[in-house]
Amino acid sequence: MRFYNISGSSAERLIPEEKGALRLTPGGRPCYNFGVSKGDGPRAHFLFVKPESARESWIAKTLEGLGYELVDLESSRSGLLRIFIDSPRGITVDDCARVSHHLTRAFAVEGIEYERLEVSSPGLDRPLKRLEDYRRFAGREATVKLKLPRAGRRRFEGKLAGVEEGRILLDVEGVRHSLGFDEIDRARLVPDV
Repeated sequence: MRFYNISGSSAERLIPEEKGALRLTPGGRPCYNFGVSKGDGPRAHFLFVKPESARESWIAKTLEGLGYELVDLESSRSGLLRIFIDSPRGITVDDCARVSHHLTRAFAVEGIEYERLEVSSPGLDRPLKRLEDYRRFAGREATVKLKLPRAGRRRFEGKLAGVEEGRILLDVEGVRHSLGFDEIDRARLVPDV
């Protein structure tokens, strides 16, 4: 078993006692993206597949017990498991470290297979994945991309006006649009800087 720092341009071999330690990338940025690789090094294959809903549900419940929200989960065929977390107070490197340590132990107990684990905040352009996200962030600017075009366009950017009867309300240039949750391909908050 080898441990690797997977941020930066090259894989750096770590001794097991250092697993999970906060390190700096070659560019001087703090990094906590450490993971376990069973091969000779990290793989460059990043084809992400749809997560299993039972696993996603289990991880969400586990994170709720720690006081975090599962925002998104990505997994790749090469074994990379990328988890995005959030909390009302925001996310720090210490939060990512805490969740990573907890999940590493929980995965071992539950027998969940993975090659590498990354835990991160969703960023300023947080994805909107659940209907509750649209309620929670009402009043914020968002970009919404539809699965199929509506009135000749698929991309809308405007202010979230909440949820009414299971439909997302979005004010775009003075016009209120009512979008079905199942019509949305993806949506993200516009960074408020």
